[in-house]
Amino acid sequence: MLPWCTLKQYQMKNRKIINAIITIVLAAFALLTLFLSSAVLFDLFGIRAKEGNYVPFIVWTNFVCGILYIIAVYGFVKRTKWTFWLLAAALGILILAFIGLQFHINNGGIYEVKTVKAMIFRMLVTLVFSLVAFFNINKQLKKV
Repeated sequence: MLPWCTLKQYQMKNRKIINAIITIVLAAFALLTLFLSSAVLFDLFGIRAKEGNYVPFIVWTNFVCGILYIIAVYGFVKRTKWTFWLLAAALGILILAFIGLQFHINNGGIYEVKTVKAMIFRMLVTLVFSLVAFFNINKQLKKV
């Protein structure tokens, strides 16, 4: 049987690997979000025409959340408590925008079905990142 300190060291090493993977995935998600939303907003590479009936306030919401995700990457790297709250705020913004999208749709506004699916996906991903930040950073900081 392994001594306690060895098991603890093993767990800490695994936690560092998990945090590194989560940080890389969040950074990729943030950069992709910023690229796609800014490409639509500023009509880069002719993407705006390819998007079809996009909803401007949803694109702006995604752009703002992309910036929040980038800041959250820094929070993950530095292991700060506010990372969870920042991601929770991004989730709140996305939920409010989704409610606004539902009003937009119900009032006959034009939209793409992929926008609804993308918003649900983005909310779920942000929820997962928020929970990881809560359980991997906040809970671990309380132990120290």
